[in-house]
Amino acid sequence: MLRRNYETERRLWIRRIDEWRADWNKFVRECLGANLDREQQAILDSVQHNHRTSVVSGTSRGKDFVAACASLCFLYLTPRWNRRGELVENTKVAMTAPTDRQVKNIMAPEVARLYARAKQRGIQLPGRLNSTDIRMDGNKEWFLTGFKADEHNHEAWSGFHAVHTMFVVTEATGISDDTFDAIEGNLQNDSRILLVFNPNTTVGYAARSQRGDRWAKFRLNSLTAPNVVQHKVIFPGQVDYEWIQDKLANWCFKIQPEEALAEQDDFEFEGQWYRPDDTFRKKVLGKFPKVSEDALIPPQWLELAHKRWVDGRGVEPVQSLREPRLLGVDVAGMGRDSTCYVERVGCFVKSFEAINSGGQADHMKIAGQIHYRRQVHPRMYVSIDTIGEGAGVYSRCLETASRQEEQYIISCKFSDGAHDEFGHDLSDVTEQMKFLNMRAYLFWRVRDWLNPKNNTGAMLPPDERFDEEAEEIRWKFRSDGRIQIEAKEDIKERLGRSPDKFDALANTFYPVENRRPIDIGRIARNAY
Repeated sequence: MLRRNYETERRLWIRRIDEWRADWNKFVRECLGANLDREQQAILDSVQHNHRTSVVSGTSRGKDFVAACASLCFLYLTPRWNRRGELVENTKVAMTAPTDRQVKNIMAPEVARLYARAKQRGIQLPGRLNSTDIRMDGNKEWFLTGFKADEHNHEAWSGFHAVHTMFVVTEATGISDDTFDAIEGNLQNDSRILLVFNPNTTVGYAARSQRGDRWAKFRLNSLTAPNVVQHKVIFPGQVDYEWIQDKLANWCFKIQPEEALAEQDDFEFEGQWYRPDDTFRKKVLGKFPKVSEDALIPPQWLELAHKRWVDGRGVEPVQSLREPRLLGVDVAGMGRDSTCYVERVGCFVKSFEAINSGGQADHMKIAGQIHYRRQVHPRMYVSIDTIGEGAGVYSRCLETASRQEEQYIISCKFSDGAHDEFGHDLSDVTEQMKFLNMRAYLFWRVRDWLNPKNNTGAMLPPDERFDEEAEEIRWKFRSDGRIQIEAKEDIKERLGRSPDKFDALANTFYPVENRRPIDIGRIARNAY
């Protein structure tokens, strides 16, 4: 009888564990006794099913609590045993932060509380709970540990090879890219990495995790916290309504609806529009600091253009068929690895393509690529950067073009003056601003195209590297009132590479109105 009861109990527990493995949120509720809000549940679900999850957060939104829940889920629900009870698929979890204090006073206590809650519910989780880790008796290959991230000690990460490996990083903006490079080397097999952080800076590995499609991304906005929405405490410890009211009064100022600007992160709360300062952006909205006044492209504009592209499922709008189609080409050279192609028609950019060249431009191959694309769209203009390697590609394209096709092949030289072929100065959308050179004009055309106030409906495919390039470009007024874009070398120094994708997109804004056929004979005569 006792044996039968034992078998029944064992089967019930096996069934329950299988249910928990299938649904980590169920494990958190039933075993850890934790109450997560909907956004936290979505984050935990992401960690269960995605290798990379990035969470940027406002103040007191429970990012470290959900990180602790995810850590214990991974620790207890991923190992596998054979019928003899031998561990055949081991699991290792590493929790890290920029300082010892953050590990010992923030991360470890959250894990300890959850471990204790399970015990209070009559469930003794395996392992010995210590100050910063959980160790399994008799098994050194299954554990959870927490320690400070030391950028000078990459060997600390060398032991984290396992069938199931997870890295949980809190305050991730405070950790160097070198440390993340060491962590990346361990992301093999069934691995997870979870970043949680406040948006204190716009640069670095953590900031980049909020761009592109490599990561599952979440933003915890304190304005949408359940305690704030319901005007009462539903989740103890999370931000409350009274705190939000105080910050609205001290870190924002009220504006009229018609004054709202996307680039300022203006928002509506309970019928009133507000403009936040940088502290409110970071601490409440969970957004990165506002870009400097001399930045060419605010990230908020990019977000809007990406959203339109995604909402449109990357399909070219019908109305764009009336617009000229342009292909921007930035040719690899001077050690660069890729030639970039960007095709734009009106408000729509199809994609950013970078084709590896091995650091050496193949003019014939690139000209062949262009010829193939123009066969698909015979009336497509091709705007080629003809400074450096691009000059050879441009010449080859003209050689292979028919008389009718010549007008569609454009030499886009950034150093040329900002005027049309009739000598008239080119201006911005307001017809007020003038430019130092063609590069400044084309870069500003991209800015005007993305500016929400101009209602262009710009649709831009999400691309992490393009966004990094766009956000790093600076501009200024010269003493003569003309607009100048900073030197490419200055951008490269901050970015660590050339802004090739942005250059290629800028090429697509070359003015093609009233474009005259090219006299190829004149070009050939002037070449000698």
